[in-house]
Amino acid sequence: MIPDARRALLLLGGSRQQVVAIEVARKCGYRTVLCDYLEDNPGRHYADSFHLVSTVDREAVLEVARREEVEGVIAYSSDPASPTAAYVAERLGMLTNPLAAVEIMSTKSLFRRHLHEVGLPCPLAASFEAGASAAEVECLVEGFRWPLVVKPTDSSGSKGVSVVTEPTQMPAALEHAGANSRNGILIAEEYIERAFPNVVGGDIFVVDGMIRFWGLMRCLRDSKASLVPVGKAIPSGLSEGQLSKVKETLQLLVSSLGIRFGELNVEVIIGDGDVPYVLELGSRAGGNMIPVQLGDASGIDLVRANVMCAMGDDPGGISWDPEDVYFATHVLHTLKDGTYEGYELSAAAEVACYREVVYQEAGAPVHHFDGANKALGILFFEFEKQESFEDYIANTSNHVRVMVDSSTDGRK
Repeated sequence: MIPDARRALLLLGGSRQQVVAIEVARKCGYRTVLCDYLEDNPGRHYADSFHLVSTVDREAVLEVARREEVEGVIAYSSDPASPTAAYVAERLGMLTNPLAAVEIMSTKSLFRRHLHEVGLPCPLAASFEAGASAAEVECLVEGFRWPLVVKPTDSSGSKGVSVVTEPTQMPAALEHAGANSRNGILIAEEYIERAFPNVVGGDIFVVDGMIRFWGLMRCLRDSKASLVPVGKAIPSGLSEGQLSKVKETLQLLVSSLGIRFGELNVEVIIGDGDVPYVLELGSRAGGNMIPVQLGDASGIDLVRANVMCAMGDDPGGISWDPEDVYFATHVLHTLKDGTYEGYELSAAAEVACYREVVYQEAGAPVHHFDGANKALGILFFEFEKQESFEDYIANTSNHVRVMVDSSTDGRK
């Protein structure tokens, strides 16, 4: 066998949304080494080599990295694996952001503490073990303003999150959060009333410690599944003053953490007085194909930039602030169990839709959308005029209809 002289990149996670990173890495000329705890993950069919290893098992992943002689490691679009990637990179002297910073960004209780310590806006919050009783938690949050948000400190994709408006709802919220927690630590925090109607999400890209790419977008949500994003839209809709405050806050946060490079996923709420509250600063690219959407809008291949940065290579010019572009995505989903029968678009949406990525075929069992893992696919839209863009956002349910036969209850 002829030795493979290509430089090797270790990728942590081979889910359907992570396949794009494997494909891009191969196009860049790198040998791709994949770790995933699922034997039937889609990514193994694209990677040059596959290891059945959990991406949160740091020592096992480190052993794979040594054996495969990789020169870079990336946890593309994965919160749980991001600390592992930083750990392995630090141990092997590869380019990485500080492990301590990645761990802070990956654990909500540590992140809230960091915000408080550096003087940035944050809601009152209390963390506790998953086994705590409702009465114990109510003592911890004495003096907090209700409603409260209860969630795991280490989950992503809105898994395990509940808004609690009264004490009687606390036991169910704790059970839901605990069932979605890996580290056994939960958090309860004040619910932030929004002065701007949408949560601001999207991705930013840092180069030499400075944010150069501003992919800030509106988070679109279904009124009947309001905690789970069902799409993103550019532009964000923020006023110049609001946008300036958000940018200043995010740069202060990035600097305080010592982040040097890479794509970060953000979630910001604009509270009273236009105060920006950073709910999330994820140490990885956003899910639901956010980097692809932003790449379409900006003309900059963010997936390639992530891969090249992980290998210590120069990704080229990464600088963008959206202007006069109107893009949106829609996460195909259903609010009932049943059998998927496809989807329909309005005439206007049909014209604007330029890409579809569908995960389920007609006839497949589907389930109530309560987390990003229940997505049926993603549609991409580009609008020529702001008026049609705003109409789509305001009336998405009139433009996209998912068809489900609920008589089967999702059973095959």
